[in-house]
Amino acid sequence: MNSIIEVSPKIIAILGAVNDSEFKLNQLRQSIQLENEEDIGFQEIYFCLLNKDFSKVTKKESQELFGLLNASDNQSFSAISFFLITPRIGTISPWSSKATEILKNCGLSFVDRVEKGQYFSSSKKIKSQDLKLAGISLADRMTQDVILNLNDAANLFSDLQPSPVRDIDISSQQLLPLQQANLEFGLALNEEEILYLFDSYSKTNKDPTDAELMMFAQANSEHCRHKIFNASWTIDGNSQPKSLFDMIRNTHINYSEGVISAYEDNAAILSGNKAERFYPRDGKYSSHEEDVDLVIKVETHNHPTAISPFSGASTGSGGEIRDEGATGIGAKPKAGLTGFSVSNLRLPSLKERWEIDEDKPDRIASPLEIMIDAPIGAASFNNEFGRPNILGYFRTYEAKTNDIHFGYHKPIMLAGGLGNIKKEHVFKKKVPVGSKLVVLGGPAMLIGLGGGSASSLSSGEGDTDLDFASVQRENPEMERRCQEVLDRWSQE
Repeated sequence: MNSIIEVSPKIIAILGAVNDSEFKLNQLRQSIQLENEEDIGFQEIYFCLLNKDFSKVTKKESQELFGLLNASDNQSFSAISFFLITPRIGTISPWSSKATEILKNCGLSFVDRVEKGQYFSSSKKIKSQDLKLAGISLADRMTQDVILNLNDAANLFSDLQPSPVRDIDISSQQLLPLQQANLEFGLALNEEEILYLFDSYSKTNKDPTDAELMMFAQANSEHCRHKIFNASWTIDGNSQPKSLFDMIRNTHINYSEGVISAYEDNAAILSGNKAERFYPRDGKYSSHEEDVDLVIKVETHNHPTAISPFSGASTGSGGEIRDEGATGIGAKPKAGLTGFSVSNLRLPSLKERWEIDEDKPDRIASPLEIMIDAPIGAASFNNEFGRPNILGYFRTYEAKTNDIHFGYHKPIMLAGGLGNIKKEHVFKKKVPVGSKLVVLGGPAMLIGLGGGSASSLSSGEGDTDLDFASVQRENPEMERRCQEVLDRWSQE
């Protein structure tokens, strides 16, 4: 078979079918920084870790593997120049966990794991440094690697050990290490918070670790604590009786009929009705009449969508779905909504007379890039999780008067939805001291850790790499599996 290469006795590479989408190819070619980008071809490539030598795999097993991976024997590794974009070395991609399970369910037990990459090839000789730069221009540096040698793909299945925690030496160097860590990790701590941490750790005669500082920064961030919204404030010298958050809560205080829970859980709960629900019990699907209340939730995911539109909007929807499921002692997300407010689109072939020249920080995506990628990201997470996204909105606004420039350069990305919850599951229970905790989900690595503190900075203030790293990466398959655990528990 020409489209298969033995990387090692137990690792093989298989070329997938050629990507026929000219639109996708043109998009990729425009992103690739090469002189002859029109010559670049693109197709998928699969790497399989086997539990026996490839020489012992039968022809029938190989054909079954080819069929499931949609591979083609008409392809060959004959390109003069190529580069690969693969999942990050030492990690397991969401696609891999799902595809490996499918292969095993189809009886291909000789495959321990399968990973998917992208194979970019050219019939012309291209310098390796140029290929590397081209790959870097396309890859997501937080979740992908660029490989120029097929043999290096064997590292895909290596295990990387977590980095050890690091002590921040305030015992001998006082405040300086805390101030440096604040900048290095993008913690968004103000001087008062740094002094608070220094005093607290000094009293315990212990140096803080980088992990502890990161946890504090997230829990104490504007994103989590809403310090600005909860702060006292004045207008024309007059102190206001309510904070901004109090004003928002005031609606519920004055009109709380039908509201069971608000501002105290991951989502609000409204009174519902008796309803027929269809789910399995004792191994059989059947209908069950129950008292069912409504779970509702809307939140924003603005900063991540500004930095990385697809992943930012995708994880915005994913976070909202997670919050619905984690309401009370377990709920069921049912339907979603998404919305976007951006500055003027500035369509290349349809510039409007009111559109002014673009003026934004370089690290923030343009309104057009956001509206091309973000709605697809949000909708794809909903679809792959198994929840329809049935409602949305979109608007643009930008205006400039004298020296004041108004607009949604940092966009509004709205994620919301509704679901159901059993009456007896509405309120959380106290967890007894000494209880064992079970953590459900996939590996986070450093991706998205720091999102709370990063979004607490003004747009354009943070470090570009920290901004990009603060955006989570979507894993709807893993979230679907976690929700299934909640579903089965609540159904029994």
